[in-house]
Amino acid sequence: MSGTERAHIQRGIEVNIVLKKDQRSGNLTKGVVKDILTKSPNHPHGIKVRLESGDVGRVKEIL
Repeated sequence: MSGTERAHIQRGIEVNIVLKKDQRSGNLTKGVVKDILTKSPNHPHGIKVRLESGDVGRVKEIL
């Protein structure tokens, strides 16, 4: 499932995100959502989240 809608993302779910430094290469980072940072109901590039590891990026896939 795509990560462009805030309603689909909750704390504690596993996701793949793209970090700011990986936007060009498209490398994904897997982790568990700690905080949802995007306030709007949707975002075309993915909802921005903080993972439990501390990494911040936009959700590309919900696992």
